[in-house]
Amino acid sequence: MNFVAMDFETASGKRYSACSLALSIVRNDQIVDEFYSLINPHTDFFWRNIQVHGIHERDVADAPSFPAVWDHIKEFFTPDKLVIAHNNRFDNSVLKSTLEHYGIQPPAYQTLDTLTTSRRLIPGLSNYKLNTVCDALSIDLHHHHNALDDAQACANILLYQGHHFSPQQLRPFIKLIG
Repeated sequence: MNFVAMDFETASGKRYSACSLALSIVRNDQIVDEFYSLINPHTDFFWRNIQVHGIHERDVADAPSFPAVWDHIKEFFTPDKLVIAHNNRFDNSVLKSTLEHYGIQPPAYQTLDTLTTSRRLIPGLSNYKLNTVCDALSIDLHHHHNALDDAQACANILLYQGHHFSPQQLRPFIKLIG
């Protein structure tokens, strides 16, 4: 399997307020590279978001803004590439809103949601939050809501599913965005 797992954390309920981003790049069923960056969203932080991920305004004061980060990662967002996330509706909307906020045309790329695949392929869990799915599959998730740890965990969920289910079972979950 070849894909990129992404995870965003946001400063507030505004979808364009990305304050950290991580990518785990998977080639031939192995995580071969990773990208992590704090992002200065140039917006106020909401206390509840800080409570979830632990990132404060002072932590991103010297961090790059999203357009600078985008220059490093945009190569992963093309129509022939698969970008996954756990609850990808959130992460895809953060990417789209942040790009639009900065006047950057959102790209077209393939996406898959491991929340959805887990609900369909692994029945009987009490819920399908990232940490619950990881526990059920014995996948390490060291710091939930740390973007890099969450991206790694998401990648490992799809790798698990790729080894335990057929490509025909996973293919219907792939959608094109853009």
